[in-house]
Amino acid sequence: MRFKNTSDHIEAYIKAILDQSGIVELQRSQLADTFQVVPSQINYVIKTRFTESRGYLVESKRGGGGYIRIGRIEFSSHHEMLRELLYSIGERASQEIYEDILQLLVEQELMTKQEMNLLVVSSFGSRSRRRSSSCSC
Repeated sequence: MRFKNTSDHIEAYIKAILDQSGIVELQRSQLADTFQVVPSQINYVIKTRFTESRGYLVESKRGGGGYIRIGRIEFSSHHEMLRELLYSIGERASQEIYEDILQLLVEQELMTKQEMNLLVVSSFGSRSRRRSSSCSC
């Protein structure tokens, strides 16, 4: 993964911990100090990069003893995962959620990157937020 900005570094750091332990519990202020950013930057990364549609559950408690707990959603089968995704998005999904779900399917090896890119381009054309050449999958 090529890092473009601080948010990419923070995301990679959290994902590395998740890869090791499966769940991560962080102090927002400590993580902000580690990366020399304001706590709102940590909030931004959590809200945009660790969403349910990307396969994460986030629990947060604010305040002095506050924490952020992030875990990867584990599915017992691919059918269960697809059923949960359909239930969680309802009848309509935004472009961002649609692309997040496709990315999750690639990560779960249920589709290839090429298939994902084809679906994105055929669904949204040039409006896609992820170009096939710059896909982070």
